[in-house]
Amino acid sequence: MSSAPLTPTGRAREHAVVQLLPGVRAALVDTDRIRMHVLESGPADGVPVVFVHGNLSTGRFYEHLMPRLPRYRVLAPDMRGFGRSEPAPLDATRGLADWADDLDALLRALGIDAPPHLVGWSTGAAAIARYALDRPVASLTLIGPVSPYGYGGVHADGRPCAPDFAGSGGGTANPEVVRRIAEGDASADSPASIRNVMNAFYFAPTHREPPEREDLLVDEILRTLTGPTGYPGDAEASPHWPGTAPGTSGVLNALSPKYCDWTGIVDLAPKPPVLWTHGSADLVVADGSPLEMGTVGASGAVPGWPGPDAFPAQPMVTQIREVLGRYAAAGGTVRTEVLAGSGHGPHLDAADAWLAVFTDFLSTAHIR
Repeated sequence: MSSAPLTPTGRAREHAVVQLLPGVRAALVDTDRIRMHVLESGPADGVPVVFVHGNLSTGRFYEHLMPRLPRYRVLAPDMRGFGRSEPAPLDATRGLADWADDLDALLRALGIDAPPHLVGWSTGAAAIARYALDRPVASLTLIGPVSPYGYGGVHADGRPCAPDFAGSGGGTANPEVVRRIAEGDASADSPASIRNVMNAFYFAPTHREPPEREDLLVDEILRTLTGPTGYPGDAEASPHWPGTAPGTSGVLNALSPKYCDWTGIVDLAPKPPVLWTHGSADLVVADGSPLEMGTVGASGAVPGWPGPDAFPAQPMVTQIREVLGRYAAAGGTVRTEVLAGSGHGPHLDAADAWLAVFTDFLSTAHIR
């Protein structure tokens, strides 16, 4: 690992992380919000490209891409509640604004004032869209993004299925998955073990990471802050099906349609170019995702489902397409790439194809 500091201010401290790829460095950076762990590669004077991970992951889910972008200053932080960053609570009532503000604080601490190219996966995509609502960016790349209307409990037009947004938020998590993460379960003993969850939902069914890399990624997920202020967050009892409504803290509540809404990008001026990449076999963000309560209810897994008129399966991809269509109609540039056969993480299970699309996009991206 290079001994060169990330910033001349001295506020970043080199941080040893085992088995980093050649050319990738790690540091802990003290910001005016929280202490953040970040991976970096490329020249200090390179154009900044920042990768923001999704729920139940860390910056290391991008590490394999970083040495392949040698012209850019590439950063991949661990966001609040995940990885090796300070285990600070997440205020869900702000949606993903805590993540957006943390990212801004990180870039300021590193002395980066040029508008960055931002890449966000799933939850991270909603966070970078939130960042762009308040600050200039060079481009936005969305990987399997959370719907612009949030995750769970909404009709196609974004209207909530219940007035308290029941069917979304922290109470919809699988408690066995949460328990096993909290206990550090790295096994494959149960469908709820995070190793099996990762292989079932992050990648295409045909993809498997090499054993050492799989172990590393499992270890990264097990660094998640669990509980009412982290994953999944707190919950409120609801008189509406399925009996749980979002609380006010933690990541799943931040993703609830009660608080998560990035439709405002349609009104951005100027409009950064947008690249939307999506796996055709994505099970997490899909029209009728098996993880979303409308689909779960229709399957009979949770009794009392009020039916498709009252609580339909959320058409997430259709919602993304509609909002980005309005963005383009309002003068923005949107490039869409669906990677055939890829799962929720095309940057992982179709890395070569995804990187080719991304680098081509970067070569032409500019603020309009």
